[in-house]
Amino acid sequence: MIEYRTAIRDALDEELERDETVVFFGEDVAKPGGVFAVTPGLFERHGPQRVFDTPISELVMTGGAFGAAVSGLRPVIEIMFGDFLPLAMDSLVNQAAKFYFLDGEHGVPLVVRSIVGGGGRFGAIHSQTPASWFTGVPGLKIAAPATPADAKGLLKAAIRDDNPVIYFEHKFLYRRAKGPVPEGDEIVPIGVAAIRREGGDATLLTYGAMVAPSLEAADRLAKEGVEVEVIDLRTLMPFDKEAIFRSLDKTNRVLIVHEDVKTLGLGAELSAVIMEEKFDALDAPVLRVTYPDTHAPFSHVLEAYNLPNTDKITDALRRLAAY
Repeated sequence: MIEYRTAIRDALDEELERDETVVFFGEDVAKPGGVFAVTPGLFERHGPQRVFDTPISELVMTGGAFGAAVSGLRPVIEIMFGDFLPLAMDSLVNQAAKFYFLDGEHGVPLVVRSIVGGGGRFGAIHSQTPASWFTGVPGLKIAAPATPADAKGLLKAAIRDDNPVIYFEHKFLYRRAKGPVPEGDEIVPIGVAAIRREGGDATLLTYGAMVAPSLEAADRLAKEGVEVEVIDLRTLMPFDKEAIFRSLDKTNRVLIVHEDVKTLGLGAELSAVIMEEKFDALDAPVLRVTYPDTHAPFSHVLEAYNLPNTDKITDALRRLAAY
């Protein structure tokens, strides 16, 4: 059994070893080994030319990574918290995401690892899950693994991809998510969802740290005679529309669960796509359980009140099944 954070480190280690064009840098990622101890030993193993610390400037870091990517390297950088990603928006949104569109020949093999999510009393500026900031940007791919195996396999896929990839790591999973990881060079393809639990009465779409409470809620519903199919999207852009539609054809009901805000979050887009393309398959409205449209409080009581959890998901599934 391997921890989520160890799987990430192993993916970086193996890709640095496999491909000499891969470089890794960010704030406190080299000698200190990362603020959450995700990357210890990489500096010692691969040396200061391939693994190094940077000044505290997200824009400089991302601009340097963009330049490296269009010059023949495959940079992986760490933006310590997802809340700081706006500081890197110009390089990501106006340069990396548009370069192939403008150039027509060369991709931008750039990976941005970033720590997201609540549950640790980190307050308003260190707790967001800001997928909605990027899901509408053409040219960006977004991954959000929930298991150690996917954490490793998706990161490997992201590093080998010729497009810019934002790779969200939920801080709650680093030490808590443990599981088997296949040996060898196992790749999890970008854009392919995983069915975590099969069922025929309702479909639940989720990702990241929300997979575990979603599975717990589905187990509760099973005791009440309702079988819920739980789909881990794994990749937010592109999302696996075919897997979603296959499940919907079977269940005719959909609940979407994510930790990002409700308004214009990924759930809104998924709901719109389902309504536009699969309306006739629906026997009930698409429902959502999300973080409220507010900022993360420091109080652990208020934070727990805001976060989606097993009870909230269970209640929503009951409403959906009874419709």
